Amino acid sequence: MRKLSKAAAAAHVEACRLTDLARELSEAEKQFVLDNFHESTVLGHATGGVFFTPSALARAMTIHVVGTRIIDLGAGIGHLAFACRNMLDHRHNGEPVREFVCVEKNPELVRVGMKVVPEALWVCQDMFALAPRRFRFDTAIANPPYGRAPRSDTRPGYSGGRFEYHAIALAAQFARHGVFLIPQTSTPFCRSGHDHFVANTEDAEYSRFVAGTGIALMPSCGIDTSQYDRSWHHRPVRTEVALADFTDPTVLRAHRRSSPVLSFPHRTALGRARPHWRTR
Repeated sequence: MRKLSKAAAAAHVEACRLTDLARELSEAEKQFVLDNFHESTVLGHATGGVFFTPSALARAMTIHVVGTRIIDLGAGIGHLAFACRNMLDHRHNGEPVREFVCVEKNPELVRVGMKVVPEALWVCQDMFALAPRRFRFDTAIANPPYGRAPRSDTRPGYSGGRFEYHAIALAAQFARHGVFLIPQTSTPFCRSGHDHFVANTEDAEYSRFVAGTGIALMPSCGIDTSQYDRSWHHRPVRTEVALADFTDPTVLRAHRRSSPVLSFPHRTALGRARPHWRTR
């Protein structure tokens, strides 16, 4: 991790000042916080594989987000959820306003996130402590910690060391569809940093993940994450946008053995009241 420059440190201080205001932030102020609040100031230089998604990359990922009920796993301060809001579509096309649940275990990140995406239900909890409910959400989004980051649980079907695979397997217990930002080495394809798609099918760990969960990761519609390398707060690993269809019969068979009920609280220690989610 590199030390913050004087300009970056000053911008971070201003972002902190904005999050301390009692009033609701303007759209421009929310974007300023997203762009300038640095994760290393909260998590330390050893961020445990946690890196905030650049805003421009988050906006590019939204092309694959479908439906109106969205869950953001490991939400940080809300970069992905903020980008996925459909405010203009609601105003001009009459589409329903999207509903968000943002799950983040760090209370300081939740505090900041509530200023950035106040319309979301923020759940300050370890994502693996959530009781799953099949298809409660239309899309799960995540830029999870990468690699052998510490985690509290193991998902059924996968017992390996890649945190991103456990996060994706968890998402399959909530949503119909998934959009994830994960290391390129964890996908069966390479697009970012290449002129064309290249198959990456010799990864034994990915093969074990697919065999155990039934989840096959698919490429995005040509998103090249290398175009956003200069926008990360810290030096990034090469990533890919990976998609998953959790309604595929292979996935359903792999998860059929259990379907406990999801129970989000009416009010979290840091969040405000929200009605229970509708079921279909």
